[in-house]
Amino acid sequence: MKSVLLIGMGKFGQTLGQKLLDMGDEVLIVDKNEDTVNSLAPMYTNALIANCMNVNNLKKMDIPSFDVCIVAIGDDFQSSLEITSLLKECGAKYVVAKAATDIQRKFLLRNGADEVIYPDLDIAEKLAVKLNVNNVYDYIELDAQHSIFELAIPRGWVGKSILDIGPRNKYGINILTVKNADGTVLGNPTAEYVFVQGDKIVVFGETNKIIQFSDKEVG
Repeated sequence: MKSVLLIGMGKFGQTLGQKLLDMGDEVLIVDKNEDTVNSLAPMYTNALIANCMNVNNLKKMDIPSFDVCIVAIGDDFQSSLEITSLLKECGAKYVVAKAATDIQRKFLLRNGADEVIYPDLDIAEKLAVKLNVNNVYDYIELDAQHSIFELAIPRGWVGKSILDIGPRNKYGINILTVKNADGTVLGNPTAEYVFVQGDKIVVFGETNKIIQFSDKEVG
């Protein structure tokens, strides 16, 4: 469980805040919009109406006590930039800030952000991959060359075991887990696991090899 300061309760902030609560974190939400805070306050242990560009307001929050401070402001980059800097001045251990462009990322890092996220860009990239690769259900890019994909299995795999197919040697991909048609995740499947109709696989490997596999075998 982590203690999290979440500044900016737009759509992204609200979604992130709910997920943090689901994971058992202690979350203090802050927004300058009174109506927004009042509508969300019943869900959270702590909620504040405050302008975080005022350093005195931040000092009252005991910034060093939080494991993570997240600047989730999406419509005012100047505010995001200044708040990121002020959080570090107030002793923040780790600051995560939201950016829309690479230029914004560079400025945020210079102003003290420890990590910068691109939620809009990430969604766009995932959509582009899903539209261009056959039967992709999810996709995570780990670096420029490697990714994790959730894919449908080729029809020819039904009734065969992982050992029979040999995906690592044949396709250069590693099966991390298998998800059945009812959504059950099998954990770490053994080489003897026999695929059934409706199975999906979560695979790791070089992105280009996974795409080639999907286009050729899953298509």
